[in-house]
Amino acid sequence: MKKWFSQFGPATLIAAAFIGPGTVTLCSIAGVNFGYHLLWAMLLSIGATIVLQEMSARLGLISQKGLSEVLRQEIKQPLMRTGAIILVLSAIIIGNAAYEAGNISGGVLGLSAIFPNNKLSFLDWEINILSLILGAMAFGILYNGSYKVLERSLIGLVFLMSISFLVTAFMTRPDLEAVFKGLFIPSIPENGLLTIVGLIGTTVVPYNLFLHASIVKEKWKDPADLKFVVKDTIIAIVVGGMVSLAIIISAAGSQLSEIQNAADLAEGLVPLYGASAKYFMALGLFASGITSAITAPLAAAYVAKGIFGWKEGMKSKKMRSVWMFILFLGVLFSSLNIKSIEIIKFAQVTNGILLPVISGFLLWVMNKRSVLGSYVNNRTQNIFGFIILGVAIFLGAKSIWKVFYTM
Repeated sequence: MKKWFSQFGPATLIAAAFIGPGTVTLCSIAGVNFGYHLLWAMLLSIGATIVLQEMSARLGLISQKGLSEVLRQEIKQPLMRTGAIILVLSAIIIGNAAYEAGNISGGVLGLSAIFPNNKLSFLDWEINILSLILGAMAFGILYNGSYKVLERSLIGLVFLMSISFLVTAFMTRPDLEAVFKGLFIPSIPENGLLTIVGLIGTTVVPYNLFLHASIVKEKWKDPADLKFVVKDTIIAIVVGGMVSLAIIISAAGSQLSEIQNAADLAEGLVPLYGASAKYFMALGLFASGITSAITAPLAAAYVAKGIFGWKEGMKSKKMRSVWMFILFLGVLFSSLNIKSIEIIKFAQVTNGILLPVISGFLLWVMNKRSVLGSYVNNRTQNIFGFIILGVAIFLGAKSIWKVFYTM
């Protein structure tokens, strides 16, 4: 059993990253507004994530390089290379700094259901102590600089998150016939299109493509290990997808008419299923917040490492300076309730552009024998990849349109 578990780990970080507070909230809203009808959209997004993340992981194993490093080396035209580097740095570094506050705030929402008295007044400021606690937890795990400690910490947190949300879904006693119908018979309810796009967009995350390629080479070096890489990717993302499905199912069984976030869902479950349902939901929300609060700064640090050609590891001053900057901004914005609307809008625009660009670049690289040799994509992988690229272009256009339409 110990040997079996030793073969898994890197993809767990990817599952930990895409099940953040934003995903939890959107899945909750999907369940409340549309019941079980959009389960198929989450199932579709799980499949798309497996396809792209397997490519990213294979690239990391075979080339022993991160995606940002390959991007810098393989785009030969200077102007295009500079533009790509600026886009990636803007989207990942600044974008992750903007979203980090949401990750920490999501974890705080979960803990607030258990510890309601968490504010501290200082001069004219009201500070949320839980934000500082979550920030300290993330700092401690990242500062340790050991990949094994990071991996084991996130495996534990993902396990906690999985158990919490799956137990919550079980407690709602879902209609199994309706669940299977929602999973395998696609339907688009009235006003449901944007929610479908959102469910896919929160699962297929641009920075995860960078993170996965970088961390795979921390664990595996031999191309013969590809079978373990693929198994790790499929299992971790399926488990993560099951968590997202469980949240939709829990929300569908809540009988609420409207919610703003997952904390509302936790409170709404109490009259129907008792206080224990609230606490399971709260623990899951806390775990989703802290896991994303760890992986977002880590991904940004690996992107910077690849772009600038740094050779040092996680304990280097350069790597630490990047993730510390992002974590600090996240804790600051969260603890003081600062709304960085313009930064988040900028992050949405850059990520909206980045997803199709990086998906396209990844497909291009995965067909280059000079990089991957005999491990290039086969025809089936390319077909699925180009279908996902089309979806990514649609998602990116929708994200950018949404920002400018609401300005």
